[in-house]
Amino acid sequence: MYSKFAIAFDDTVKISGERNDSLIPIIWKIKKFFGIGSEKRLATAISEVRDFAIPVIREKKMELSEKSSLESADLLSMFLSLDHSDENFITDIVISFILAGRDTTIGTTGWVTYLTRLHVSYPLVLSSDTSAGILVYLSDEVKDMVYTHAAICESMRLYPPVQADNKEAAKDDTLPDGTVVKEGEKVTYHPSAMGRMESVWGKDWAEYRPERWLEPERVDEDTKKYWRFVVRDPYSYPVFQAGPRTCLGKEMAFLQMKRVIAEVLRLFRVAPAMAEGVEPVYVSYVTSKMHTGFPVRIQERSQTFSDSCFKL
Repeated sequence: MYSKFAIAFDDTVKISGERNDSLIPIIWKIKKFFGIGSEKRLATAISEVRDFAIPVIREKKMELSEKSSLESADLLSMFLSLDHSDENFITDIVISFILAGRDTTIGTTGWVTYLTRLHVSYPLVLSSDTSAGILVYLSDEVKDMVYTHAAICESMRLYPPVQADNKEAAKDDTLPDGTVVKEGEKVTYHPSAMGRMESVWGKDWAEYRPERWLEPERVDEDTKKYWRFVVRDPYSYPVFQAGPRTCLGKEMAFLQMKRVIAEVLRLFRVAPAMAEGVEPVYVSYVTSKMHTGFPVRIQERSQTFSDSCFKL
């Protein structure tokens, strides 16, 4: 059952994204002024999200007041330890972290699951047996999971968690191609379009091919191939932005996704539960994801497929 918080959070993201894409902003501003339609739903959803976050903050404050030292150095504890007493500020920080890390990692994990399921020749695949090909890439050391890392990057190349982003010029500037940008003007870049440019990714840009991120490192006596991950120029692949604006949660996101994918593959087989010929639809609000999620059936590796259907 989808929680009340999750529903409210999804509403805030969806309606905020529609605001941003609105061709006539005055319409949503009028709705907000009168408290009607989508703006009424947004106000209700925001209230529910904040009602979820505030008790978490107060509970952590109480925990910190009762303990002289932290047993776990989580981000919320760190912010509170810096004497940030403004509850609204801390609440905004909590919601910001949820927004940055929830839909982005969930959406990407769903696309990785879907795409690897289609390409059965790849070592990282949601197969119907416990093949050695899977186990090779499920090392306990996340840093060694280079194929999984490549599969995630390749998925985000085609279906980035943020389809487009804006930057506002702090002062007059000139882009490398000679375009003049005046102070206060906005420049939009599209990771989704950039990830599909033949000039950057080659003629096979439309193919989901994790190997484009890898190069062979060595082959051992058992002819088992080991890979080395090849880092791409972040300005050509700006999924996590680049330069001083690089996403602070980048490494945490990779850690979470690789851990989840590894554990799911180790314990379960996964099969799409969509009708024949139906493909997921890529939608974008503030963040991007599959429309209605990715329905799958989960099977423990020693059992038959369950009738239960889940969404990734």
